[in-house]
Amino acid sequence: MDLEPIEPQAAVELYLADREREVASSTLRSHRSRLQFFVKWCEEEGITNLNELTGRDLNEYRIWRRNDGDLAPASENCQMDTLRVFLRWLESIEGVPKDFHENVWSPAIDRTDEARDVMLDPEDAEEVLSYLETYYYASLDHVLLSLLWQTMMRRGAAHGLDVRDYHREDQCLEILHRPETDTPIKNGQRGERLIALTGWQCSLLDDWLQDRRPDVADEHGRRPLLATAQGRIATSTIGKKCYQWTRPCVYSNDCPHDRDPDDCEAMDTGHASKCPSSVSSHPFRRGSITHHLNEEIPETAVGDRANVSQDVLERHYDQRTKREKMEQRRQYLDRL
Repeated sequence: MDLEPIEPQAAVELYLADREREVASSTLRSHRSRLQFFVKWCEEEGITNLNELTGRDLNEYRIWRRNDGDLAPASENCQMDTLRVFLRWLESIEGVPKDFHENVWSPAIDRTDEARDVMLDPEDAEEVLSYLETYYYASLDHVLLSLLWQTMMRRGAAHGLDVRDYHREDQCLEILHRPETDTPIKNGQRGERLIALTGWQCSLLDDWLQDRRPDVADEHGRRPLLATAQGRIATSTIGKKCYQWTRPCVYSNDCPHDRDPDDCEAMDTGHASKCPSSVSSHPFRRGSITHHLNEEIPETAVGDRANVSQDVLERHYDQRTKREKMEQRRQYLDRL
């Protein structure tokens, strides 16, 4: 096959233009952001024609991207999956040889090792919540995922919420430790707190309570805020719903892993966790915490809202890279 010469930046722009009508705008922004690192690397390596790319080049880029961005395995996986999809598209316009995308290697993600690395990216969270707001507004899933992302609460805290814990006048949620009625929270009474809500978050809860919430109580006679027709939502169900809605094909009509939906095992009922991009509830919390820190919310405010000590926050939740932390500190140089 004769290849047609094409520059890296031009190829990325053509790719984004071609996919504009297929995927959501937030997906395009995510792909543009990830592929710009590839364009930058090509510039540094003097690669002006993608016809010349080799499998060794792709491996060198992966290592460069990992080290330059101080990436965790989950983030590296996402970066390389996007590059693979881009290269497969490039094959269709004769920019690289047929099947060249198979040279892209992504690190395997160990689901049992989520505690430090895996988090939901802010762009993906925005896209998931936007999709739910558009097509499933004020549904249980919409309310649940919105609360997990916006409040940074653990799923145990979400599970234990009652209707009476929502204080509309004060625009807040009250998190309480109630082990005697089967809803303990991590850190016990030390984990009890009030979480402020925005006006929009209150409107969402108001609409859920008024129009969508089943009129049920649990076995202790309490009225759960997050309820199904059977009663209080189970903690395992919370995890399943997170996996279900964070599959990119569900909310963006896009598969960064180049899978056929008809053959993908993650599309089977109860197997959403087999999608490499789907995440459980804890990455919601970790991603939200990191997002708030990147937005320069003080660490003390983030820690208090999420109920996590500063030491644990830094060791287990703060996924900002060394470069991101440096750039945030730069604003204070004039005061030193």
